[in-house]
Amino acid sequence: MTLPLHAFKMAPVMYTIYGFAIYFFFFWCGKWGVHLIAIFYGKWRLHKKISQVPCETPFPGVSILKPLMGVDPNLFGNLETFFTMNYPLYELLFCVEDESDPAIMLVRRLMEKYPKVSAKLFTGGVTVGVNPKINNMQPGFLAAKYELILISDSGIRMKEDTLLDMVSHLKDDVGLVHQMPFTCDRDGFAATLEKIYFGTAQARIYLAAAFLGVNCHTGMSTLMRKTLIDEVGGIQTFSCYLAEDFFLAKSLRERGWKMCISSQPAWQNSGLCEIHSFQARLTRWAKLRAAMVPQTIVLEPQSECMVLGAIASWSVSFLFKWDPLVFYLVHILVWFLLDWILLCIVQNGSLPFSKFDFVVGWLFRECSSPYLFLHALWDPAIRWRGRTYKLKWGGIAEELKPKVKV
Repeated sequence: MTLPLHAFKMAPVMYTIYGFAIYFFFFWCGKWGVHLIAIFYGKWRLHKKISQVPCETPFPGVSILKPLMGVDPNLFGNLETFFTMNYPLYELLFCVEDESDPAIMLVRRLMEKYPKVSAKLFTGGVTVGVNPKINNMQPGFLAAKYELILISDSGIRMKEDTLLDMVSHLKDDVGLVHQMPFTCDRDGFAATLEKIYFGTAQARIYLAAAFLGVNCHTGMSTLMRKTLIDEVGGIQTFSCYLAEDFFLAKSLRERGWKMCISSQPAWQNSGLCEIHSFQARLTRWAKLRAAMVPQTIVLEPQSECMVLGAIASWSVSFLFKWDPLVFYLVHILVWFLLDWILLCIVQNGSLPFSKFDFVVGWLFRECSSPYLFLHALWDPAIRWRGRTYKLKWGGIAEELKPKVKV
């Protein structure tokens, strides 16, 4: 019996469809592994009590760089927590680019309030590249006198033992200790949305990557050895990038140094909390990831709950003849429950919102995420700190100057 010609033509198409279906199914299975790794590693790693350090053990000095720009309602309280930390040897180096910035007044008030704390103020910055944060910090970095450097964003709030916790994780083979981004308890839906994002989607990737040894470092609160930065020419070496934190960590890894996360998350406590600004922040990060790691353009959308559930439902329907609607609903329910568990682990206490608020915030985050990612790809220009940048493949940034009208 001879098969018709169209049967031979269809065979490659069917093989391709089967290949996609199998790929999507195994990718879906792998995402559950990421969920479980994040939950178990987060439970083991986060919020561990600091072991008592013997009295005869010397504490290394820490120079803390605080780049500031503008004032929000929580800035004074956030900065004050750095003056009240329970650590014997550190200095505060405040860096403000604009000499008329009102943040200068707050810094001076705190310096007068806590005269025993070593603190200096640097204004004006130094242009060493396109990255405005590094330009702002450059004078403070050059003036740092201690062997350890902590770079901490303006919106970070510290607990009394946070610095001690970070230093305790800096073992002999560790070159960098970073805090996992999270948020303080604040009122409003935007604050709820931020806490849900950083306690679920961000925490899941961050914890799993840290466990697997993948570079997941964010620079909002980072402790590192100054000599390792000086070896490559200082922080100005990374001023050609906007994501200087990623490339700094990459440089350390390439030289054989390990990285680890602190047991305390980075408590973000910005006084300006709006949905629009938060989504703009997520979009900017997506643009950076797409330029630095191009494969995320394909992989990242597939990692979202709603998108992955849809393609996995088609996959199991095609491969196993399962009901795709039932599969999709169960997928969303299990994902939702695992995110709730992870958020409770990261919070390490009662959440400041109800379960209903979590449902609304979680659904809003999951449904809006694919749109934000597509928006990031459609408009790749990055607007940050009043400037606009164009990213080249590999992460190198170029500032776009506004056109002068003649």
